[in-house]
Amino acid sequence: MTTHATSGTGQQVLALTGLRFDANLGILKHEKEAPQPIRVDAELHLGEQPLSPRDDDILHVLDYRKVRQIIIDECTAEHVNLLESLIGKLAQRLLQLPGVIGARVKITKLEIFDDCEVAIRVETGQW
Repeated sequence: MTTHATSGTGQQVLALTGLRFDANLGILKHEKEAPQPIRVDAELHLGEQPLSPRDDDILHVLDYRKVRQIIIDECTAEHVNLLESLIGKLAQRLLQLPGVIGARVKITKLEIFDDCEVAIRVETGQW
């Protein structure tokens, strides 16, 4: 059995945390009339990867700028009633990215209550 330390590989996870933007989400009247702030945290499991990429070229890794834009685009494409629907759609989309074998996604509604935030987290694929 080869260990990661001697093989020059390791399990790689790309994480975006605290991404904040407005989305059309919710069933309440005020939620249907105007977008509301949400926060998205995502972890993408890329499986076993070399400790150093084969070269220093962005084309050979998962570009986190693209991941960020996909998250924003998926969450703002249309009004969604349920947080559960939105997170499922986003997790499926992230799992389709090249090299991604697992996705953990958390979406937080920041202003639904005065005294707390509400969030849903989903984990899919291999971890």
